[in-house]
This record gives sequence, structure tokens and C-alpha cells, in this order.
Amino acid sequence: MCGIVGLFLKNPDLRPQLGEMLTDMLITMTDRGPDSAGIAIYGDGDDGLKVTVQSDTPQESFDGLDAALSAALGADVTMRVVDTHAVLSIPDGARDAAVAFLEDRGLRIMGLGASMEIFKEVGLPHEVAARFDLRAMGGSHGIGHTRMATESAVTTLGAHPFSTAEDQCLVHNGSLSNHNQMRRVLTQKGFPPKTENDTEVAACYISSRIAEGANLGQALEGTLDDLDGFFTFVMGTKNGFGVVRDPIACKPAVMAETDDYVAFGSEYRAFADLPGIEAARVWEPEPATVYFWER
Repeated sequence: MCGIVGLFLKNPDLRPQLGEMLTDMLITMTDRGPDSAGIAIYGDGDDGLKVTVQSDTPQESFDGLDAALSAALGADVTMRVVDTHAVLSIPDGARDAAVAFLEDRGLRIMGLGASMEIFKEVGLPHEVAARFDLRAMGGSHGIGHTRMATESAVTTLGAHPFSTAEDQCLVHNGSLSNHNQMRRVLTQKGFPPKTENDTEVAACYISSRIAEGANLGQALEGTLDDLDGFFTFVMGTKNGFGVVRDPIACKPAVMAETDDYVAFGSEYRAFADLPGIEAARVWEPEPATVYFWER
């Protein structure tokens, strides 16, 4: 049992409030997943490529990291430290060299992209939100997750969201039964999962389909044919987010839409504090049906 939240803002005037709104939604889902929590925030993507990294020893790991990476790349790198995470802005064309440098220093890559920043840690959602000051973050859309670990350990790497391609990430409520088989297939395709979590397998699957030319809707539809188990997936991309439930749809899910936003939650109470929720169109997403919204 886990909790998922998602919020896509149609009204740009609300963008400074995205972190505040998502944080309240996430905390409301605490009893669905007290082990760890995470959130992906999408901004405008005007600052080039960003790499979000994590360290268990941030003071040691991040001291002088921007200067060292700048010297290695021969170009300016800026860094913003947020608790155990750091967001590094790197020049165009330096992606592979930057990732190799950071991994060689023992840093964990949480995600990279022009728009996306990912923050996740072990702990209760309100603790994680406070550590990263999520309430102060703005953006156009975001997704979040509270985890109750079932198939892998309670670790930072086991927390959601999982990102396996630029500006793409996935959160998941449910369990996959054929993830070990899919690991072998995805590794052959060049999308090897790095953790024991079956959610990362789903993220790699969707990224592989998109790399092969599928759009987001087609990639999400593919999960219905190729991934066995029960699941609700919420997928974040640079332009929006998508939702799909398995054909049985045994995991709870609800959506709400107004002129200002589209919201997703594992339970309706996640929407309780959203502005204008009393006038929203509220519905349960249909089984085996893909929904997505883009800016």
C-alpha cells in the first residue's frame, strides 16, 4: 500500500504555490506509506540541463563539488544544495561526462532534465517535506509518493519517484509479478534497472518504449500488455503527466479537475485543501485507460 499524488496547474498564476499544494496532498497520504517519500517538481526548463544528486554525507560530498565538476568539464557549473541533495546546472553537451564524474565520486543520480528536480528520502512525508523545504518550490506540475515497502528495503534508492530518462519519472502503487523477466529484457535494450524496486522496472520499460518512438500514451498503453501484476502508474514528463491503471484497477485512485488544475490522488482526501475543490469534476479513472495532460 502506497500513496500517490499529482498536480498539473493549468493556471500559471498558481505556479508559485505548487510546492505548498503538493506538500499538503503528500502529507495527507502519510498512513498509506510511512517509510519514505519523494516528489518531482517541474519548472519552465529555461536554465539548461540540471542533474539532481544525493549523498548520505552531503557536507563532505558537496563541498567544492561545483568547482571540481567545472574543472573536469572545462565549463561553468552552478550548484544548489538542498539537504542531502544537490542540483547542478551543467552546460549543453556535457551530460555523459558530468554523470560519469558524479558517479565516480559515489553520488547517486536522482534525475536529470531541463525541467525536473527530484527529492526523496527515508522518513515520514512531513519530515521529508520539511528537510527539502518543498513548500517553497514552484513549478507547473509535479508528482509525489509515500511508500510502504513490500518488495525491497527501506532505503533512499527504494523511494519514489524513479527517473530513467531526462525529464521523465514514475510513481507506482501496486506490485509487478514479471519484473525479473523484464529486467533481462530491458538490460538487453540498454535500459538496465539499478535497484531491486519493481517500480524502476516499470520506469525503464516506459523510457525504452519512448526511446523506440512511442509517445507517452502509447508507452503507458504498453504497460497493460507487457507488465503483469496490479498497478497504478503516474508518469511525469517535461510537458505534463499521465495516468494508467491495470485492467482490474484494484488499487484506489481518484482525479479532480477545475479550470485551474488537474489533480490525482490515491484517495479523495488528498484534494481536501485544494482551492476550488468543491466545484471540481471528480471521477475515478477507468481501468486499462490512459489519461494525460500536457502544457
